[in-house]
Amino acid sequence: MFFVYIIQSEIDNSTYIGYTENIEKRLREHNQGKTKSIKHKIPYKLVYFEQYESKTEARKREYKLKNNSWEKENLFKNIFPKE
Repeated sequence: MFFVYIIQSEIDNSTYIGYTENIEKRLREHNQGKTKSIKHKIPYKLVYFEQYESKTEARKREYKLKNNSWEKENLFKNIFPKE
């Protein structure tokens, strides 16, 4: 199984989208500062994930969320509803 995930910084609420085979391990790596581009916003919490059968499917979905603002906006409306 492969996963597309969204994590959120507990410092400034910014988000990061990625894909992985092991969500727990990947979140631990993010929180250990192993992702240079976001390590200054540690700690992170997992706020959303989707499961896929293949790496190709997961990568396509990750790409779509990172590069299609409409897709991302619609998903984020469901994850982070306005209060």
